[in-house]
Amino acid sequence: MRSIAFVLILVLTHSMVSAANWPQWRGSEGTGVGTETEFPMKWSATENVVWKKALPGPGNSTPIVWNDRVFITQSIDKGAKRAVICFDRKDGSILWQKEIAFTGIEPTHGDNPYCSASPVTDGEIVVAWHGSAGMVAYDFSGAELWRADLGEFTHIWGNASSPSIIGDKVIAYCGPGLSAFIVAFDKKTGKEAWRIPLPDAQSKTPKDFYGMWGSPVFRTFNGKSEMIVGLPKTLAAYDLATQKPIWTCSGLGPLVYNNPLFNGEMVVCMSGYGGAAMAVRDGGEGDVTESRRLWRHEMKGIPQRVGSGVISGDFLYILNEPGAAECIEIKTGKTVWKNPVSTPSWGSMALCGDKLYVIDMKGTCHVLKASPEFSVLGKNPMGELTRASPAFSNGQIFIRTYQNLYCIGVAK
Repeated sequence: MRSIAFVLILVLTHSMVSAANWPQWRGSEGTGVGTETEFPMKWSATENVVWKKALPGPGNSTPIVWNDRVFITQSIDKGAKRAVICFDRKDGSILWQKEIAFTGIEPTHGDNPYCSASPVTDGEIVVAWHGSAGMVAYDFSGAELWRADLGEFTHIWGNASSPSIIGDKVIAYCGPGLSAFIVAFDKKTGKEAWRIPLPDAQSKTPKDFYGMWGSPVFRTFNGKSEMIVGLPKTLAAYDLATQKPIWTCSGLGPLVYNNPLFNGEMVVCMSGYGGAAMAVRDGGEGDVTESRRLWRHEMKGIPQRVGSGVISGDFLYILNEPGAAECIEIKTGKTVWKNPVSTPSWGSMALCGDKLYVIDMKGTCHVLKASPEFSVLGKNPMGELTRASPAFSNGQIFIRTYQNLYCIGVAK
């Protein structure tokens, strides 16, 4: 009995530690859903700021947090140096900064600085994908553990997909452009474990309006470890054990910027640039377009979507790029409400309890009620350009603008 109790204590302790961390893009599950509920509701660039730290340049990647450390990726000297920076959570001081030099030519868009992919950590290592400069892993003291050359990535809009750590593997979608694939590395050694080529996700030229900038999401469903990926024109679920497709569903547009979302058997994915959104019932095999696709919004009249949404119960919430927040019933695809709330935004929503947090390009973070009844709970202007999304950890919110990294918290 004492050994069982000890195991339970370890499990509960791990759960509490995990709950306080935001270890990757979109949180612990990659879905934007936090495990904590109490966060500040009111702040500005000067109010309820625990600390702020000036950054070397602009960037779109989101901070990640593990216990007493905060990490970001950062482009320096217009991409000639690509860095991971580790901050002390207590006061924002820099604990270490590690850079990779890049002398090649890699196109990107002016609104998408290099190093837009967020880093990932599991409390042991920190991994970042720096596009054509490769994948790199550091320990928590900043010592480089391994580096992987993944070739050149050539698209006029650059790249942004963030890696994940799943068990003993680092897994990343690498694209878009003339090269597109999913790759897994041994977490400790950096040795490539497997690769899934994605020829249908490759563009024919670097200028094609075609590709994926989101990240895969992972879960266990019907006893299988799934990797769900929104690709140009196709939503797909892969079996992580075999790396083979479980099912595919046609209907997305040629551009996908945000992550798939899931709740139970429901999987939803949304295209960008006015492309289609659709929902699929998980559990099928092969091409499930006709048998398990529940609804599909046609392309005409659909707004641009860059930031990812979030699912709460039977509803999906998203802030469209023009600034209109929308609530969609996931079983039917019906819009429950749609209201303008902000200036244009690339921010992804986060769900903390029954509150939705999302930030627009002017740095104003909007707090909405996660409810089929539309309700704005707060509006927090910071007056600085941002295209990143906040991170939530242990009652504090971490916001990366083009000028500063902020830690937001209420004084206790």
